[in-house]
Amino acid sequence: MNMHSSHPDIIKRLKRAEGHLRSIVTMLEKERSCLEIAQQLQAVEKAVCNAKKLLVHDHIDHCLEDAVHSGAQSADDAIQACKAISKFL
Repeated sequence: MNMHSSHPDIIKRLKRAEGHLRSIVTMLEKERSCLEIAQQLQAVEKAVCNAKKLLVHDHIDHCLEDAVHSGAQSADDAIQACKAISKFL
């Protein structure tokens, strides 16, 4: 499988979230306030959710569309694949 044009952005987002997760562990170890920790957890959750959304949209826009146009996949199969991946949104 080839790297999609969105993958570098997704990698960047996930690495940023990974850094935030490490800082949250440190916050817990240093007994920071629950409010501060919850705010950081929310930021990580949103970053991961946005990365997932970008990946799913990119798959629909490029992989499924290319598969149908190239004849590698029927329109019905592409619709089923779209339904399968869209459950992750």
